[in-house]
Amino acid sequence: MAEPLSKILIVDDEVAHMRALCNTLKDHGYATMGFSSASAALAELKKTEFDLILTDLMMPEMDGIALLQAALQTSPELVGIIMTGEGTITTAVEAMKSGALDYILKPFKLSAILPVLSRALSVRRLRVENATLQRRIVERTAELEAANQELDAFAHSISHDLRAPVRHVSGFAALLAQAAPELSEKGRHYLGMIENANKHMGQLIEDLLHFSRNSRAEIRRTTIDLNEMFEKVIRAAQPEMEGRHINWHKNPLPRVQGDPSLLQQVASNLILNALKYSRTRNPAEIEIGSTTGRPGEIVVLVRDNGVGFDMKYMDRLFGVFQRLHRPEDFEGTGIGLANVRRIIARHGGRTWADGKVDVGATFYFSLPDRLKEPSV
Repeated sequence: MAEPLSKILIVDDEVAHMRALCNTLKDHGYATMGFSSASAALAELKKTEFDLILTDLMMPEMDGIALLQAALQTSPELVGIIMTGEGTITTAVEAMKSGALDYILKPFKLSAILPVLSRALSVRRLRVENATLQRRIVERTAELEAANQELDAFAHSISHDLRAPVRHVSGFAALLAQAAPELSEKGRHYLGMIENANKHMGQLIEDLLHFSRNSRAEIRRTTIDLNEMFEKVIRAAQPEMEGRHINWHKNPLPRVQGDPSLLQQVASNLILNALKYSRTRNPAEIEIGSTTGRPGEIVVLVRDNGVGFDMKYMDRLFGVFQRLHRPEDFEGTGIGLANVRRIIARHGGRTWADGKVDVGATFYFSLPDRLKEPSV
């Protein structure tokens, strides 16, 4: 199927010139429609879609600048070209400031007109593509808002509907243990498995709730001393360190701009992760520090000498429910690092890791260095 001809609206109060231009451009593959009246041209523009408008600059009813401005209100993707005589080039340049793409001089030379039309049509295609892209962005934004509403409903369901049966299972398991003190060893083993599975389910629910909230919570930025934040997290993790020999290597950290509550979750996840996977080491070596990143960003790292991981699975580390170790070896739900990535991404940063099996792992996150950004 042949491509549709490019449609050009030609407006010139000199009828002979207008007709001559219409016929010439038709011979060169354009679909043209000509008017000697600006108001008649605008009326047609409301009924028919055109790619280009060629309008004379000096017309008695409405000059070309006013016509072009009115035409763009009706059809924003329309591309305008002003036709003018030698003596009004300055005015034609002013017309370009008002929305015209280019101008052509009378008397017309076909060798000058055709390149201008070709360039104008390229601009027209870009405008149409941009308008289409903007519409898609609006549509996708609406879809995302609808998805967020569904996520809110999902989180509400987790909070109220799923918690109740988990509590019931836990309660009835406790009642069963009280009502049947003479359970066999196998029965007590099964009961313990029920309790452990139920506890794990409850933790999954809580972690999913945190993940959902972190995706939607408003970010309240303030200046944060990362040294103080990590010290607070380490103090809170004392129960995980009882009876263990841990060497902490704490290097000075910078101050950053971010949400204190959300970034504390990042620090807590990374510290607890390092403690968990270095559990088999004596002593465990855990380092907290910063390193050089891309221009305009701060990079923070948490390194441990734990069990590490195979780098070919690195992309799975930050996925929801993604685990690289057996649950019986290391507890967890597989949501902690997904939370880290989501929170850092919402701050405009990056997350990544490197590691080696039985050697250790290093987790990195970056934040924009907003404290060095020039004030506007």
